Amino acid sequence: MLHLIFFEPRIAGNTGAAIRLAACTGSTLHVVEPTVFDFEDTKLKRAGLDYHDLAHLERHPNLDDCLAAIPGKIYAFSGHTDVMLPSITFEDGDGLMFGPEDTGLPVEVMDDPRVTSRVRIPMLEGRRSLNLAISAAVGLYYAWGQLGYPRGV
Repeated sequence: MLHLIFFEPRIAGNTGAAIRLAACTGSTLHVVEPTVFDFEDTKLKRAGLDYHDLAHLERHPNLDDCLAAIPGKIYAFSGHTDVMLPSITFEDGDGLMFGPEDTGLPVEVMDDPRVTSRVRIPMLEGRRSLNLAISAAVGLYYAWGQLGYPRGV
């Protein structure tokens, strides 16, 4: 099983979409708090549709608690690296970590010794970033595909 990590997300709809993504891929979504939204937020619920009961969601009070729950390597997704997603070989149990929508992951989080590597999603030159939920889907489906889509149909 893969682990999707949202570090201090700020937009309820993106986290709702990630809940749906986790449900559809069999991965676990880990949310590192604080968040600026309530988990009862209507935007979060609407984006997750009726997948909330099918998703495995874990909320963590801090990064240390979250990373302790991930058995594999941790990959920090960032636009500030030359390591491209296709160069990574993912394994069962790995975690894919994404930062807040407006700032990305803080340097101190990416520099944590438990982070295996920073990873960049390729895109055309001059483009700044993808939406958080889209980035998570690209990374997660790439990793899940490398594993052969276990339990997928």
